[in-house]
Amino acid sequence: MLESVRTAWRIPELRQRILFTLAMFVVFRLGSAIPVPGVDAARLARFFQEDTIFGIINIIGGGNLSNFTIFALGIMPYINASIIMQLLTIVIPKLKEWSEEGPEGRKRITQITRYGTIVIALMHAFGYSFVIANEAIVNKTPLSYLTIIITLTAGTAFLMWVGELINEKGIGNGISLLIFAGIVAEFPMTAALAIEDLRVGQVAVYTVILVVILLLALNVCIVALDQGQRRINIQYSKRIVGRRVYGGQSTHIPMKVNQAGVIPVIFASIIISFPATILRFFDHPVTRKMASALAMDGNLYLVLYILLIIGFSYFYTAVQFDPFQVAGNIKKHGGFIPGLRPGRPTAEFLSKVISRLTTVGAFSLAAIAVFPIVIERVTGMSLMFSGTGLIIVVGVILETMKQIESHMLMRSYRGFMK
Repeated sequence: MLESVRTAWRIPELRQRILFTLAMFVVFRLGSAIPVPGVDAARLARFFQEDTIFGIINIIGGGNLSNFTIFALGIMPYINASIIMQLLTIVIPKLKEWSEEGPEGRKRITQITRYGTIVIALMHAFGYSFVIANEAIVNKTPLSYLTIIITLTAGTAFLMWVGELINEKGIGNGISLLIFAGIVAEFPMTAALAIEDLRVGQVAVYTVILVVILLLALNVCIVALDQGQRRINIQYSKRIVGRRVYGGQSTHIPMKVNQAGVIPVIFASIIISFPATILRFFDHPVTRKMASALAMDGNLYLVLYILLIIGFSYFYTAVQFDPFQVAGNIKKHGGFIPGLRPGRPTAEFLSKVISRLTTVGAFSLAAIAVFPIVIERVTGMSLMFSGTGLIIVVGVILETMKQIESHMLMRSYRGFMK
């Protein structure tokens, strides 16, 4: 990996892209230091405990929500809008037609996603403004609320634009890299707290060494899960057009073990935290007891967390991968899986394969997400990354390295053709 980075740095085009991406990181961090006007962020501490929905959003946003900066909403509205569009593409025929039209159709869907992001950001900003109204807004006037809502929405729109700029002029997926930058930005503070705990003797040295080894092993598991795939061989029959023969080549369909990525973990974290967050607003013994049962340090939380991750893995994989559509595309282009007839038998085979892969991927993803929580409970040591953060960080690094190598490969091909 380091050799690839050094080689990429010697290529002027790639060096410019890398520098542009780093410059956007600087812009992102500068914006993370600008507070929303009219809000006292010091009064918001109780909203951002780890077992609330605010805490989950705060982790993904790199602490911007707890500090209530102009990027407090982060990129979550865009992620929500993108997921909603994916689901609507299955339900609405016109959107499905656009998704199959190529670049022009995807451009229309992207435009709708942008508008959807603004609408969702306005809703989030409105909700946050009134959730924190009795806690942090200095002057509770209509103008103050309007200023906060506009500022938060503009911050999300700006981050969406920055993400698209990174896609166009930088390297890697812009939205993923912004989430990555937010999570990594919390690393120095968490590391300083761990060092302080070690200095005062609250954590033993051998415990720290053991935790580091376990986290390195967990990283290896995340890489293996991210890269794991089963390749289904596809054979294309020969076609004679005029005097030329087309087709006849053999290729494969790469079916990933973890087809759903990190989305099930994010969904599970938010949904399981939502009831506990609502219950905290009702000061009653029953609601306090229910909120305590759903807290992160409880066994019920772990069980529900695992079940939700597994369930969302199956659901999101079913949304993303349609075996009958894939089988139809293979048949349309004159392809077939050796030993299987095109059409329904191929679709049933693909459905069986993706079901088995999803089972392995879902349980593996749940184990990786829960493992840091178990380590914290056993050792009493606060970790630098949650399971969600670790999966996102490793996944983004791998994706970015693939894009860098792809650019290098394209440049090599251009040099060969010259």
